[in-house]
Formats: sequence, C-alpha cells, structure tokens
Amino acid sequence: MEKINILIVEDESLVARDIENMVLHLGYGVCGIASTSEQAIKLAARHRPDMVLMDIIIRGKIDGVSAAEKIWKAFRIPIVFVTAYSDEMTLRRAKITEAFGYVLKPFEERELKIAIEMAFFKSRLERRLREREEWLSALVTSIGEGVIATDEGGGISFMNPLAERLTGWRQEEARGKPLREVFHTIEEQNGSETNGILLCAKDGRKFPIEETAMPLNDERRGSGGQVLVFRDISARRRAEKEVKESWARLHEALEGTIQAMALTIEIRDPYTAGHQRRVSRLSCAIAKELGMPAEQIEGLRVAGDIHDIGKIYVPAEILSKPGQITAIEYGIIKTHPQVGFDILKTIKFPWPVAQIVLQHHERLDGSGYPLGISGEQILMEARILTVADIVEAMSSHRPYRPARGIEIALGEIIENRGRFYDARVVDACVKLFRENLFKLE
Repeated sequence: MEKINILIVEDESLVARDIENMVLHLGYGVCGIASTSEQAIKLAARHRPDMVLMDIIIRGKIDGVSAAEKIWKAFRIPIVFVTAYSDEMTLRRAKITEAFGYVLKPFEERELKIAIEMAFFKSRLERRLREREEWLSALVTSIGEGVIATDEGGGISFMNPLAERLTGWRQEEARGKPLREVFHTIEEQNGSETNGILLCAKDGRKFPIEETAMPLNDERRGSGGQVLVFRDISARRRAEKEVKESWARLHEALEGTIQAMALTIEIRDPYTAGHQRRVSRLSCAIAKELGMPAEQIEGLRVAGDIHDIGKIYVPAEILSKPGQITAIEYGIIKTHPQVGFDILKTIKFPWPVAQIVLQHHERLDGSGYPLGISGEQILMEARILTVADIVEAMSSHRPYRPARGIEIALGEIIENRGRFYDARVVDACVKLFRENLFKLE
C-alpha cells in the first residue's frame, strides 16, 4: 500500500520539525515543509500531496487561509489548519476554503492523528460524493439544481429529474398544477428569527433550500411564466454545524489548558488558591464597568486566570514562608512576570495575554517591575489587572499576615489613584464594591 504523503506549512522551524516528527511517527510520509505561502503553493503543485497541514499565520504575501483556498481550488487537496489563531473573521474565511479539520496549538500527537484520520475520511467521502454527483449529472441532466418551469397561467410545464427527486412529484402528475401545490415551502424559524426556507416534499420530508425565480418573457403575449431554480443545502448546513462544533471543542480545549496551567500554580502555592480566579473575575467586572468590548474582556479574563504562572519558577518554600521574606527572596518573587511572559509568548493567543502578564506589576509612575514602564506604555488590561490583583491580595489571608479587609484594600488604591494606579480603573473598582455590592468569593 502506497504511503500517504503530507505537506507541512509552518514558518517556525522548530514547530515545523515537531510536526514532521509527529507525522512520521504516525506512519505517514512528509513530501515537504514550506515556510511561506508562496512556497506552499509551489510545493503543492510539484508534489501533489494527499493532504496539507496549514498554519494560518505564515510569512508571505498572503496568509494561510488564502494559500489554502488557492491550493484547494487548483488541486482539490484537503487542508487541515494547524493554528493557534481563532477569531471569528478568520473562521468565516477558513470555512470558504472547505477545510477538512482544525488542530489548535499546542497539541499532542493523538490530536493530530485524529485530525488527519478525520480529514482523510471526509476527503474520501467528499470525492465519492462528487464522483457520484458527476455521474448522475452526466446521466440525467447537465444542471445540478432542481428546475421547475411554469406557463403564463402559473401551471407547471416542466420539471427536471432533480426537481422530481427533491419535491417527490413526478413531472407527469405535476404538469398543469399550481406551482405552490408542488413546490410548497415554509419559513424556517430559529426562535423568533427566520433562518431561511424549508421545502415540504410530497412524502413529508422538510429540508432547507435556496431558490431563485426568473421570469420567462413571451414576445407575443408580453409576459410568460417563470423558471424556478432551487437547491438542497442540507449538506452545507451540516458542514457549517460541524465546523462550528469543532471550533467550540477547540475553544473548550484551550479553556481546559488555561485552567490546568492555573491549577499548577495553586497546587504549588495553596495559600493563594483561587487568587487568580478571583482576580480574573474582578478584572472582568471592572472592564465591563468601563465599557470595554467583549472580545477585549475575554482576553483579560484569560490573562487574569494565569497571571501568576511565572511563580512556577519561585521555590515553594518562599511562596509559603510564614514571616518576613528577605530582599533576595523578594527579588526572586519579582521575576515571576518575566517568567510568565517567557512561558506564554510563543502561544498565539488572539489577545496580548503574554504582555498583560508581563505588565501586571507595573505602575503609572514607572516604579513597578520588571520593565519600569509608565503611563500609556502600560496596556489598559494590565492596569485593570494591577488594581484587581492589589485589592484581592490585600483582602485575602497570606502566610505572613492576616487578611486586611476590603476597605483597607480600597483605601490603598484610592490613596495612590493617579500615581500608581489608573484613575478610571480605581473609580470603577470602588464603585463595584461600594455601589454595586460586588463581593470577592
């Protein structure tokens, strides 16, 4: 049996080699590795691989989605996107290329194996369906859509074989009948919204369709009947649902990974268990109070959930030390924003998560760490996270001191409003607790 060959498109050489090793270990062949979109198209044309593993964000004049579209249209090679980029606009563009799967970085060999096997299955199925449709089309008609024609009186005068099959009516029994008796449709409702139209076939089946009606002009009478062209879009709807569900599963996997990272820190530092989640929740509440967009708030939530991941570098005995820490120990603790940034910077989040984590101990006057940046140099998300972190930390118990309470914590940010902490963020935080009765649970 001939080995299946795969083209890898990835512009980071280390990642590309990791993927190559996984593919080879799974028993597939690798016909090439492309680092730019132009090179990907050339290698696809030269080697005609059985599949392409395509990174979306890649060097070149066009991105991975556009390159995948060209490869699919030119060679009908199935594409599996291997990426960490998952915004809504990219998803809509990726759907147009008829992608056969998605793998979200970072991933394990098992995930890649499943994605490849599913893609090959769908590719074979798609090819068989296409061959069957071409055979049927050549056998019965050159038109791959249902066609119904009516005369000037509105009675049916013609139905092609596909129209007969979709409606359940034979042309002989439908001829002369009013169009809406044979081609009976209803609106498809999704709650209170209309989601298209459904064709009600003679046998009781209902399925979604798209239709186009064109008038037939009669030169002698001045008007004639019409031609109705329609198509069954059930398969397309199923594919759209499958992509949406696949994307949801990938988002769920990302969320699980983030929570696992957060739990890692809590296991090493049990005294601050729940700290990151509470800070994240307060940060999001402040952001909503400030009217920030939902997408930006989602990035802030992710950063808040793992903002102390750099503490994995700090010895556990320092984190849980019951008493005053030394200057050297404090210096070690102060490295955690930079360590967190180094851990997260290679993950292609759709938000600046690594930068937010890096800056969450910076101060407006430049007295923070590790960069000592000030003012507008600090991301708005980091300014929010800073205030939430201070309030939660002062309100909670620590090994070296008891909880100081929310009012003392609010007093700290009010006293240094505009100096250490962003004034708008402080005002929003105080309002949450004193007017909106927000509680740290």
